[in-house]
Amino acid sequence: MNQKAKITINRTRLLERFLRYVRFDTAADPRSDAYPSSEKQRRLAELLASELAAMTVSDAHVDENSLVWGTVPATDGDLSPTVALVAHIDTSPEAPSDRVSPQVIERYPGGDIRLEAGNQITVAACPALESLVGKTLVTTDGKTLLGGDDKAGVAIIMELAQTLIENPHLQHGKLRLLFTCDEEIGRGTDKIDLNKVDAMVAYTIDGGGAGVIDVETFSADAATVRFQGNNIHPAIAKGVMVNAIRAAADFVAELPRTRMSPETTSDREGFVHPHSIRGGVGEASVELILRSFDADELNEYAAMIREAAHAAADKTPGVEASVEVRRQYRNLRDGLQRLPQAVDLAEIAFTNLGRTSTQEIIRGGTDGSQLTEKGLPTPNLSSGQHNIHSVTEFACLDEMVEATEHLVELLSLWSDQRS
Repeated sequence: MNQKAKITINRTRLLERFLRYVRFDTAADPRSDAYPSSEKQRRLAELLASELAAMTVSDAHVDENSLVWGTVPATDGDLSPTVALVAHIDTSPEAPSDRVSPQVIERYPGGDIRLEAGNQITVAACPALESLVGKTLVTTDGKTLLGGDDKAGVAIIMELAQTLIENPHLQHGKLRLLFTCDEEIGRGTDKIDLNKVDAMVAYTIDGGGAGVIDVETFSADAATVRFQGNNIHPAIAKGVMVNAIRAAADFVAELPRTRMSPETTSDREGFVHPHSIRGGVGEASVELILRSFDADELNEYAAMIREAAHAAADKTPGVEASVEVRRQYRNLRDGLQRLPQAVDLAEIAFTNLGRTSTQEIIRGGTDGSQLTEKGLPTPNLSSGQHNIHSVTEFACLDEMVEATEHLVELLSLWSDQRS
């Protein structure tokens, strides 16, 4: 059921939504054990719930965990499977996120983009710009990230919901809406009740560019390596002080640098990434992430970390080393094989719209990785994001419009799949 000619997405309203959402600072806090890790995420959650309620989504609400829920009723008599759409409201803690100042570039003329802070988004570093000439781009002033990861996805889902409500002739089954917290620190699905989702299939709207269906992700673990030393005033330290900082530095130096690091790997190669080091003479710790498309390989990475940690401790007599490895998520691929239609219908929707699409792998993960592992097949779809987690991040409005159109068509195809 090709509905391409029957609907026009309100791009002005979609842009206004996006600009409104990115101004909220919603950075996740990896140092917090709370959920959500930062209370400021709830402020955006409450806005989204109020906007859904204003659209007549009668069950729109924010739960005790700051997850936003809502349902767009079916127009096909509830004869087809329920589909869930998921996006996350938190942003990465890896770049500044307060006082985001979005800048809109209408009809991008091509070439490098100079930001107000003096830095640039260059074509050399982001070749995707070459295909975006003439389109509308949204950047920041160069001082903060934009938050298109994943507020582009949030805005797309919100605009889709309003579009469906305003156009009851569009055929679709029951649509469950879910906005999560703390995806950026690997906790996005921790508080999701799949019985409450009550869907056959879900899609995260959290991908880059346009026309991409992400069907594989890394498998992922995290590790914390702690070094216990002994601090004392340096004036009386001889023979007594045991400097944990030295052991932590030696440990990081032991890790591969020309292989198995994010800086030197691509495609299907995995890595071990030390991303945070903190502490003092008495105790120091290193936080790492372990990534591979082969989950079994993570065990090898963990063994390498343990060996490197104990080797580093041996160089500073008296230091004690401990290693904690935590499971995060697993490759999307295996779970998607349980429901091939999840990917097949997404491809057909692109074809029906006269667009090409590609199936790709993510050198990272999404909420969909964990949802799929828990039993809810959840591919990831494009949302117009570019240069994520960076002060040179930007989003393309035209690609966001296309993503919304794709979801309209995809939901129509699911409506043809009678339960």
